[in-house]
Amino acid sequence: MTAKTNACRILDRLEIAYELRLYRPDAEDLSAERLSSELAMPQEQIFKTLLVRGDRTGLIFAVIPAARQLDLKALARASSNRKVALVPLKEVRPLTGYARGSVTALAGKRDYPVIVDAACTALEHMGVSAGALGEEMVLSPADYLRATNGKAAPITE
Repeated sequence: MTAKTNACRILDRLEIAYELRLYRPDAEDLSAERLSSELAMPQEQIFKTLLVRGDRTGLIFAVIPAARQLDLKALARASSNRKVALVPLKEVRPLTGYARGSVTALAGKRDYPVIVDAACTALEHMGVSAGALGEEMVLSPADYLRATNGKAAPITE
């Protein structure tokens, strides 16, 4: 049994139902294929959280299916920016409090706007990091959007 992460505590406080799934972490292989196998979930249900900087709005969390690529132009449009760029990995932990592979839009150092790829709206459940490497929260997309104050938009290629 692992200790609850702060992200899980937020869901508990909001009375949002979720399932916590554990997997063997491998910081060298965070591929959608491996996570799909470890979590016994289809790849399209597993989402990764990326930190992006917009030229007008500043930092944003982009939450996209793990097997897909972020469309920077689409994210810029969805976030009211002219252009956006991924934040360099060395800056992610200081800005969020989370290491690569455990970044979540919940319970970070600061609350940044959250944009989730619209593909989530066709799913019954989605998996997102629980804020610790090897821990994934599975919940409904509507509940995730509510917990993060996020919005859904088409932001992948």
